Amino acid sequence: MTVKVLIIEDNPVARNFLCRVVRESFSDAMEITEVGDLENARRQVAKSGGNPPDGGFKLILVDLELPDGNGMEFLTELAGSTAIKIVTTLYSDDDHLFPALQCGADGYLLKEDRFEVLVEELQRIVRGQPPLSPAIARRLLSHFRPPSSDSGAMPLNSGFGSLSSSHAPFGNSRGVALDPPPEWERLTPRESEVLTYLSKGFTIKEIANLMGIKWFTVNDHIKSIYKKLNVSSRAEAAVLASKQGLV
Repeated sequence: MTVKVLIIEDNPVARNFLCRVVRESFSDAMEITEVGDLENARRQVAKSGGNPPDGGFKLILVDLELPDGNGMEFLTELAGSTAIKIVTTLYSDDDHLFPALQCGADGYLLKEDRFEVLVEELQRIVRGQPPLSPAIARRLLSHFRPPSSDSGAMPLNSGFGSLSSSHAPFGNSRGVALDPPPEWERLTPRESEVLTYLSKGFTIKEIANLMGIKWFTVNDHIKSIYKKLNVSSRAEAAVLASKQGLV
């Protein structure tokens, strides 16, 4: 029986990459539908009708940031579907991870992971295990592991409560910590690293090689940085980075 798969990703290069990952992950015959926005995703789900195996998609990969909305909206709309719903994103922070799981995601994968890692994580579906990128699995374990204490173990934390920020403070050239302005708090560690390289004049391909990720992933990070910092050029971003002592 042909397995129907829906991939929702606005970056065409990333979309092609995810298609290859899916085809490599499963031995079943695949019918993959690719869309770049929520409107077309909703249209495809409505057209497919029903739930597997009688109809509908068996596997849905959802990007969180799309041109016409947030992927979490779509996850909520799919609450009644028996499809396996997996988030494929760049964001590994708690503000994206836990809400996505609360909205019904069955797995959470980072697009910047290597091809082989993503294939292995998707294959967990066959073994009945949740597909999670290694960094995400560690994050979840850290969240539910009891905090260390000299007086003994503390009770496990329950629920998906908000965690304190894991961002390290920015420092200036003298090593003195600086408190970042509010807009910097929204940058993920990966975005901060990309911004540092950008400010030092590295090209997108050079940054990709230095960080061990795909060039289109670096490009997506840059778009996110520009949006969050409300800038429109490398020069403007570099000025902000310089003010914070990153370069």
